Amino acid sequence: MFEAMIDPTARPASTNGAELAPRPARLAGLTVGLLANTKKNAEAFLDEVGELLTAEYGAAGLVRRKKLNIAETAPAEMRAELVEACDVVVVGVGDCGSCSASAVADGLELEAAGVPAVVICSEAFVATADAMADLKGAKGYGYTRTPHPVAPLDLDEVRERARRILPDLVGILTTPATAAA
Repeated sequence: MFEAMIDPTARPASTNGAELAPRPARLAGLTVGLLANTKKNAEAFLDEVGELLTAEYGAAGLVRRKKLNIAETAPAEMRAELVEACDVVVVGVGDCGSCSASAVADGLELEAAGVPAVVICSEAFVATADAMADLKGAKGYGYTRTPHPVAPLDLDEVRERARRILPDLVGILTTPATAAA
Protein backbone atom coordinates (compact mmCIF):
# COMPACT_ATOMS: atom_id res chain seq x y z
CA MET A 1 0.00 0.00 0.00
CA PHE A 2 1.17 3.53 -0.75
CA GLU A 3 2.12 5.74 2.18
CA ALA A 4 2.34 8.81 -0.05
CA MET A 5 1.84 9.61 -3.70
CA ILE A 6 3.64 12.23 -5.77
CA ASP A 7 1.84 14.17 -8.46
CA PRO A 8 4.62 15.21 -10.88
CA THR A 9 2.21 17.64 -12.56
CA ALA A 10 1.72 19.67 -9.36
CA ARG A 11 3.31 23.08 -8.93
CA PRO A 12 6.25 23.50 -6.57
CA ALA A 13 5.37 24.30 -2.98
CA SER A 14 8.03 27.01 -2.98
CA THR A 15 8.70 29.55 -5.68
CA ASN A 16 12.03 30.61 -4.17
CA GLY A 17 13.96 27.82 -5.88
CA ALA A 18 16.07 25.15 -4.26
CA GLU A 19 19.45 26.03 -2.87
CA LEU A 20 22.21 23.93 -4.33
CA ALA A 21 25.31 23.06 -2.36
CA PRO A 22 28.51 24.97 -3.12
CA ARG A 23 30.68 23.15 -5.65
CA PRO A 24 34.33 22.26 -5.10
CA ALA A 25 36.86 23.58 -7.60
CA ARG A 26 38.02 20.04 -8.36
CA LEU A 27 37.49 16.44 -7.23
CA ALA A 28 41.12 15.66 -6.35
CA GLY A 29 41.38 14.44 -2.78
CA LEU A 30 37.62 14.27 -2.25
CA THR A 31 35.43 11.36 -1.21
CA VAL A 32 32.74 10.52 -3.76
CA GLY A 33 29.50 8.83 -2.78
CA LEU A 34 27.82 6.48 -5.24
CA LEU A 35 24.09 6.07 -4.56
CA ALA A 36 22.72 3.29 -6.76
CA ASN A 37 19.26 1.86 -7.10
CA THR A 38 18.29 -1.73 -7.88
CA LYS A 39 17.84 -1.23 -11.62
CA LYS A 40 19.96 -3.61 -13.67
CA ASN A 41 23.41 -2.08 -14.38
CA ALA A 42 22.96 0.85 -11.97
CA GLU A 43 25.70 -0.40 -9.65
CA ALA A 44 28.01 -1.38 -12.51
CA PHE A 45 27.51 2.06 -14.11
CA LEU A 46 28.24 3.91 -10.87
CA ASP A 47 31.20 1.64 -10.07
CA GLU A 48 32.71 2.53 -13.43
CA VAL A 49 32.05 6.26 -12.83
CA GLY A 50 33.72 5.94 -9.43
CA GLU A 51 36.77 4.22 -10.86
CA LEU A 52 37.11 6.89 -13.55
CA LEU A 53 36.76 9.70 -11.00
CA THR A 54 39.51 8.10 -8.93
CA ALA A 55 41.86 7.38 -11.83
CA GLU A 56 41.35 10.52 -13.92
CA TYR A 57 40.26 13.19 -11.44
CA GLY A 58 42.10 12.13 -8.28
CA ALA A 59 39.10 11.33 -6.09
CA ALA A 60 40.50 9.99 -2.83
CA GLY A 61 37.83 7.44 -2.00
CA LEU A 62 34.45 5.99 -2.84
CA VAL A 63 31.48 5.29 -0.58
CA ARG A 64 28.97 2.94 -2.17
CA ARG A 65 25.35 2.68 -1.08
CA LYS A 66 22.33 1.03 -2.72
CA LYS A 67 18.74 1.94 -2.00
CA LEU A 68 16.36 -0.96 -2.31
CA ASN A 69 13.27 0.88 -3.55
CA ILE A 70 13.61 2.59 -6.92
CA ALA A 71 10.40 4.59 -6.53
CA GLU A 72 11.25 6.28 -3.21
CA THR A 73 14.07 8.45 -2.01
CA ALA A 74 16.90 6.76 -0.16
CA PRO A 75 16.18 6.19 3.53
CA ALA A 76 17.06 9.18 5.73
CA GLU A 77 19.76 7.16 7.53
CA MET A 78 21.45 6.30 4.23
CA ARG A 79 21.38 9.93 3.09
CA ALA A 80 22.80 10.99 6.46
CA GLU A 81 25.67 8.50 6.04
CA LEU A 82 26.46 9.93 2.62
CA VAL A 83 26.31 13.52 3.90
CA GLU A 84 28.66 12.65 6.76
CA ALA A 85 31.15 10.62 4.72
CA CYS A 86 31.19 12.26 1.27
CA ASP A 87 32.23 15.52 -0.32
CA VAL A 88 30.09 14.93 -3.44
CA VAL A 89 27.59 12.22 -4.48
CA VAL A 90 26.67 10.62 -7.82
CA VAL A 91 23.08 9.27 -7.94
CA GLY A 92 21.69 6.84 -10.47
CA VAL A 93 20.82 5.39 -12.70
CA GLY A 94 17.42 6.80 -13.63
CA ASP A 95 16.43 4.31 -16.33
CA CYS A 96 12.66 4.34 -15.82
CA GLY A 97 10.06 6.92 -14.85
CA SER A 98 9.90 6.13 -11.14
CA CYS A 99 13.63 5.76 -10.62
CA SER A 100 14.40 8.92 -12.59
CA ALA A 101 12.03 10.96 -10.44
CA SER A 102 13.31 9.49 -7.19
CA ALA A 103 16.95 9.91 -8.29
CA VAL A 104 16.35 13.64 -8.82
CA ALA A 105 14.60 13.81 -5.44
CA ASP A 106 17.63 12.08 -3.86
CA GLY A 107 19.99 14.53 -5.54
CA LEU A 108 18.00 17.50 -4.27
CA GLU A 109 17.82 16.06 -0.73
CA LEU A 110 21.61 15.71 -0.71
CA GLU A 111 22.00 19.25 -2.09
CA ALA A 112 19.72 20.58 0.67
CA ALA A 113 21.97 18.87 3.22
CA GLY A 114 25.00 20.68 1.77
CA VAL A 115 26.53 17.97 -0.44
CA PRO A 116 26.84 18.59 -4.19
CA ALA A 117 25.13 15.83 -6.14
CA VAL A 118 24.79 14.86 -9.77
CA VAL A 119 22.07 12.53 -11.04
CA ILE A 120 22.42 10.23 -14.05
CA CYS A 121 19.21 9.65 -16.04
CA SER A 122 18.56 8.01 -19.36
CA GLU A 123 17.32 10.37 -22.05
CA ALA A 124 13.92 8.68 -22.32
CA PHE A 125 12.98 9.99 -18.87
CA VAL A 126 14.05 13.63 -19.07
CA ALA A 127 10.41 14.76 -18.73
CA THR A 128 9.99 12.77 -15.52
CA ALA A 129 13.28 14.01 -14.07
CA ASP A 130 12.46 17.62 -14.98
CA ALA A 131 8.96 17.30 -13.51
CA MET A 132 10.39 16.14 -10.18
CA ALA A 133 12.93 18.99 -10.13
CA ASP A 134 10.12 21.45 -10.85
CA LEU A 135 7.94 19.88 -8.15
CA LYS A 136 10.78 20.25 -5.65
CA GLY A 137 11.30 23.93 -6.54
CA ALA A 138 14.47 23.37 -8.56
CA LYS A 139 13.35 24.07 -12.13
CA GLY A 140 16.38 23.63 -14.39
CA TYR A 141 18.23 21.34 -11.97
CA GLY A 142 21.26 20.04 -13.85
CA TYR A 143 21.82 16.32 -14.25
CA THR A 144 23.67 14.22 -16.78
CA ARG A 145 21.97 12.13 -19.43
CA THR A 146 22.83 8.86 -21.07
CA PRO A 147 21.09 7.16 -24.01
CA HIS A 148 18.24 4.83 -23.13
CA PRO A 149 18.21 2.00 -22.15
CA VAL A 150 20.93 1.16 -19.64
CA ALA A 151 19.58 -2.12 -18.24
CA PRO A 152 20.35 -4.44 -21.20
CA LEU A 153 23.92 -3.22 -21.77
CA ASP A 154 26.87 -5.55 -21.33
CA LEU A 155 29.80 -4.48 -19.12
CA ASP A 156 31.83 -3.02 -22.00
CA GLU A 157 28.86 -0.90 -23.08
CA VAL A 158 28.32 0.26 -19.48
CA ARG A 159 31.98 1.31 -19.31
CA GLU A 160 31.70 3.21 -22.59
CA ARG A 161 28.57 5.04 -21.41
CA ALA A 162 30.22 5.98 -18.12
CA ARG A 163 33.24 7.36 -19.96
CA ARG A 164 31.00 9.31 -22.35
CA ILE A 165 29.08 11.16 -19.58
CA LEU A 166 32.13 11.78 -17.38
CA PRO A 167 32.98 15.34 -18.58
CA ASP A 168 29.38 16.51 -18.10
CA LEU A 169 29.15 14.80 -14.72
CA VAL A 170 32.37 16.43 -13.48
CA GLY A 171 31.22 19.80 -14.82
CA ILE A 172 27.98 19.59 -12.85
CA LEU A 173 29.79 18.58 -9.65
CA THR A 174 32.50 21.20 -9.87
CA THR A 175 30.90 24.20 -11.58
CA PRO A 176 29.25 26.80 -9.37
CA ALA A 177 25.55 26.07 -9.56
CA THR A 178 22.40 28.07 -9.04
CA ALA A 179 18.87 26.82 -9.22
CA ALA A 180 16.33 28.77 -11.18
CA ALA A 181 13.44 30.20 -9.23
